[in-house]
Amino acid sequence: MNYRELFRGNRLCRLLGIEYPIIGGGMTWVSDANLCAAVSEAGGVGMLASGNLPPDLLREQIRRARELTRKPIGVNLVGISPNFSSHLDIVTALRPDLVTLGADPNFQEHIAALLECGIKVFPLAASVLMAKLAEEAGAQAVIPEGHEAGGHISDISTMPFMPQVVDAVSIPVIAAGGIGDGRGMAAAFALGAEGIQIGTALIVADECGVHERYKQAVLNAEDRSTAVTGISIGKPVRALRNKLTRELKKMEEAGIPWTEIELLASGKLREAAQEGNVREGSVMMGQIAGLIKKRGPARKIIDGIVEGFARTISGLDSHYHTGS
Repeated sequence: MNYRELFRGNRLCRLLGIEYPIIGGGMTWVSDANLCAAVSEAGGVGMLASGNLPPDLLREQIRRARELTRKPIGVNLVGISPNFSSHLDIVTALRPDLVTLGADPNFQEHIAALLECGIKVFPLAASVLMAKLAEEAGAQAVIPEGHEAGGHISDISTMPFMPQVVDAVSIPVIAAGGIGDGRGMAAAFALGAEGIQIGTALIVADECGVHERYKQAVLNAEDRSTAVTGISIGKPVRALRNKLTRELKKMEEAGIPWTEIELLASGKLREAAQEGNVREGSVMMGQIAGLIKKRGPARKIIDGIVEGFARTISGLDSHYHTGS
């Protein structure tokens, strides 16, 4: 079956010129040029993560992704990053096709600056109000991310969050958080989304350069393998339960100043992703990790999600018409 026909009228596909309405998550120290290009080549939009990357490294990654694919690519910018200003300058100069904005207190101003450069902007939204403000600022789509996601998260679950955002805005909504297969994609579309963002499912892609122990941690994960820390200081993060998450929780419960908590957490994501320290590093992953049991090329992962989506909606249609 030609699965592209499923998305013939999809606004997100038309907007970006892509086959499937699937966006890769911008995972710091994980979403590099190789993974980005592989996701784009598979029919979605691959994303590069900026996070706290040195500016020269981000510039190199964008150029490398452009060398690897002629298809659309994107960059995730993090507003609270100490390097945000430099990252924004690099992005406006090199002009990737798409920018997703996260943790950005000045997102309206930055949306305008990016639009002026001809870059499409899809902000992440932590609330319905943020989604509405993003639309008013000119964003072409919005990404509400549920509590089930990995890394820095909101406090609203995907299931109740998505339809509320869909009802509040007229631009396409891209569901994120707790989606890793075709059933999740079908559920997101049933809630009114026109696309999905996936992160954890791509960590085990062959093209992902993250440390092998990090990948294995995702493959070994079960339903209750993740924990959320940082709630007491207003910066919740979901990651694999390990020595680090236990220490962070103890510090929060003891009322340790947030500066000391952040000092312990600083650099721990890179330590896990690049050095493979899955015991004392921050192994960020979503709750969907318990469903990820197979590795392979990014194309196979994307194709599997799309095929699963087609099977799911076909099965629902058959169930409805037969009355079984």
